[in-house]
Amino acid sequence: MKQAVSSGNPDGAEPAPVAASPRSVVSLRDVTKRFSNGTLALSRMTMDIRKGEFVSLLGPSGCGKSTALRIIAGLGRPSQGMVDWPASRIGRDGRPDADIGFVFQEPTLMPWKPVFDNAFLPLRLKGMGKGEARDRVMAALETVGLKDFAKAYPRELSGGMRMRVSIARALVTDPKLLLMDEPFGALDEITRQKLNDDVLRLWSEKDLTVVFVTHSVFEAAYLSSRIAVMGARPGRVVADMMLPRPEGREKDEGFRVSETYGDLCRSVSQALVSAMYAPAGEGA
Repeated sequence: MKQAVSSGNPDGAEPAPVAASPRSVVSLRDVTKRFSNGTLALSRMTMDIRKGEFVSLLGPSGCGKSTALRIIAGLGRPSQGMVDWPASRIGRDGRPDADIGFVFQEPTLMPWKPVFDNAFLPLRLKGMGKGEARDRVMAALETVGLKDFAKAYPRELSGGMRMRVSIARALVTDPKLLLMDEPFGALDEITRQKLNDDVLRLWSEKDLTVVFVTHSVFEAAYLSSRIAVMGARPGRVVADMMLPRPEGREKDEGFRVSETYGDLCRSVSQALVSAMYAPAGEGA
């Protein structure tokens, strides 16, 4: 189903229809976003997100990564172009009924509520009672290692633990698509590496499809099965990189110091540098 259809593209010609892959969870077709102040954030961005992928949107600050993610989530609408959900229904509010979990840059927790109630929020908004939801909430907290902190308040938690609550809140609805908007950027390196490992474990265990926004070459190379490198504003995909993976989805500590990982980081870094200087009309 189409989430939004253009009235035309920036060049005045309608984009040719492009069929989404049968395995696509969501497809962006010539998506352009111009804000009311005139800023052109995205220009004819086109890409498919396929089932089971871990896709990182990598690019310099201000290139439209978060804007693209919010459009995928239905939290914003494109000015032109379309977002296609091949296997999902679009509700009256224009958002896809696509089992989406969203993790924001900040945990955005309710400080006056304990951890359980923060993780319970999406189910409460769906009309589910606390008793009915208890097992699901506790399972989500256990998944992120916070089962014993259900009664704690956000002020009693570290920054990494608060982000784990945010991840549990996104997982409690059992989403098929997990969207993560640079969630670990403010954390120290050790905590960030641990949460990277946790996210890979969740991706593997729950068979998730993940779209992850980052401007870290090292994070993108470590996490991703695929990296969409975005050029400087206006955002568009300039390079689409499929990454070779070790066996299985999870990695051990040895991967971070391996020659394979070092080579990946160099390749991704070179692609990012090229993307920053790509002409505005150039795309993958």
